[in-house]
Amino acid sequence: MFEIPKLKYTDSGNFFLMAGPCAIEGEEMALQIAERIKTITDKLQIPWIFKGSYRKANRSRLDSFSGIGDEKALRILEKVGKEFDVPTVTDIHESAEAAMAAAYVDVLQIPAFLCRQTDLLVAAANTGKVVNIKKGQFLSGEAMRFAVNKVRESGNEKVILTDRGNSFGYSDMVVDFRNIPEMQSNQVPVVMDVTHSLQQPNQSSGVTGGKPALITTIAKAAIAVGADGLFIETHPQPSIAKSDGANMLPLDQLEELLQKLIRIRQAIR
Repeated sequence: MFEIPKLKYTDSGNFFLMAGPCAIEGEEMALQIAERIKTITDKLQIPWIFKGSYRKANRSRLDSFSGIGDEKALRILEKVGKEFDVPTVTDIHESAEAAMAAAYVDVLQIPAFLCRQTDLLVAAANTGKVVNIKKGQFLSGEAMRFAVNKVRESGNEKVILTDRGNSFGYSDMVVDFRNIPEMQSNQVPVVMDVTHSLQQPNQSSGVTGGKPALITTIAKAAIAVGADGLFIETHPQPSIAKSDGANMLPLDQLEELLQKLIRIRQAIR
């Protein structure tokens, strides 16, 4: 795997972890979550990238929380990275955002709905940052080779692919674990987005639902299949989180889950 700045424990044999809140709700919250995850990942020697969206551009309703302001949130991400000496990842939505976000974070993430947007992929590639592309809910793992090639042909070899499930009807998601080895055939690290794959979108309330009770099931299966990394959104109190609370993992459950997953990783290795 290519080098990611500040990523630790890369020789531990563990999977790597992208974890943090769905959205940056404020500095205190972000630092609190980061401090706890750092303690856990240091103890377990898991390579960790702090995750947080500086803006939530894809909302069901106009009155849904979208962010605290781009620059303010990006500066919080930068502070987390410096204070805890950890790489950070955030998602971008338009080409013009790539250079802006790249000034603050180490990894740029392409949302699943936008994984075919050529200009966005090229703009992310041109920053020289690691590019994490989420597989569209409407695509096969095999089809993601075209997204990978767009980044590579723009001169950037640092690509990660992330599976976040496939649409199953109008209001549910299902995970096809065949997509993990299929995407690994592109010679890139492949991540399982555990929490988003358990979303239940298009609810009549205009608020996305979820099945967080199955987080452990999806995570265990992903590691057993051979995923290189996991993506987990976590919050001290998901019920009051401002975005995606219905499918987030309570922060106090993270350590126990990771301990179980390490044992599975060790067994298959």
